[in-house]
Amino acid sequence: MKDIAALHRAEYDAPPDIIAAAPGVVKFLGEHTEASDGLVLAAALSFEIRVAISLRRDSSLRFFAADLGERKRTSLGNLKFKREDRWANYPKGVLDLLFKTGTPPKGINFTIVGDIPMGLGLASSASLGLASTLALSELFGLGHRGEELAEFARKAEADFFEHPLPVYDHLSAIAPGGGTVSIVDLRANRRRAVPFLDGDYAIVMTDSKVPRLSVDAELRQRSDDCKKCLQLLSRGSPRTLRDFRPDEVEELMGVLPESVRRRCLHVVEEMARVVEAEEALVKGDAAGFGRAVNKSHASLRNLYEVSCPEIDWLAKRALEIEGVLCSRLTGKGFGGCTVSVMKETSLPEYRKRLEDYERIFGFRPAVHEARIAGGLHLVD
Repeated sequence: MKDIAALHRAEYDAPPDIIAAAPGVVKFLGEHTEASDGLVLAAALSFEIRVAISLRRDSSLRFFAADLGERKRTSLGNLKFKREDRWANYPKGVLDLLFKTGTPPKGINFTIVGDIPMGLGLASSASLGLASTLALSELFGLGHRGEELAEFARKAEADFFEHPLPVYDHLSAIAPGGGTVSIVDLRANRRRAVPFLDGDYAIVMTDSKVPRLSVDAELRQRSDDCKKCLQLLSRGSPRTLRDFRPDEVEELMGVLPESVRRRCLHVVEEMARVVEAEEALVKGDAAGFGRAVNKSHASLRNLYEVSCPEIDWLAKRALEIEGVLCSRLTGKGFGGCTVSVMKETSLPEYRKRLEDYERIFGFRPAVHEARIAGGLHLVD
């Protein structure tokens, strides 16, 4: 990664006062359960975004994305969302919430670098917001820590962009090191640490390169389907899908349109799979963890219907290789990325298999290797 301190000094003719870093996050299980008080199994990765900041003597706010070679600027009196500011809206949102909650407004310089692959659902926006939150909290002596930082960054983004936002990426990104992953309970908005697998396992993200148009309408339809299912299950009680068992959803066969029932069944079974995977990890049962993740991909394909032929090919072919534990779609779906857990020794054969993918589908996939790492931190 580029030397952010040197970049900041060259850009602003001043050293940074604080440098903070936040990791990318991969979801192994539990996406699409946030509307149901769901459970998510996620991990902080060795990819990260770093933010360096320094105080200014005027009321300007300057933002420099070194990897993009882009600069944005505004002032304390004009701190508002602008579509054209794109990435700069994330630190702007944090500043906006800080100033609204009593922090005295001051001009600030920002420099941003990172190595999180973009567009793969690895929480790069949450990472940028979190790193900005930690850096500014340290700069102003606010003392925010842990879950308080995660909730502040989530709220800053949700308020500034004016859209609801679950907290699982933010909570997963604050996890400390030590070879653990996070179970995020969206009913309590809390996380707990679970030991990850022993041994030389690599976390491999494979970008399918499948072009995607907006998938928001498709995802809203699936959310609406789950609401229809819940209305029948709950009978007016204040419950969510988390409170029901798969067999209770099965009993709705013939009562609801089959596509609606299947999507609801995916959400209910997915939350059970998070529990199954957690129990396997606590026992050190690698095969049990892998089974839960692989069943999740089959459900995303057959029940929730957010996969595609290219993603299914990547997941299936990965599992044909000795030493590959599991492979699953991660992110919103309809293309995007798979996450696979495999032995380091399986990587050469895996990369070789991807030559067939390009020949069959016409897209050249990109492979990104990572490891489980510590989360949000200050950089010396």
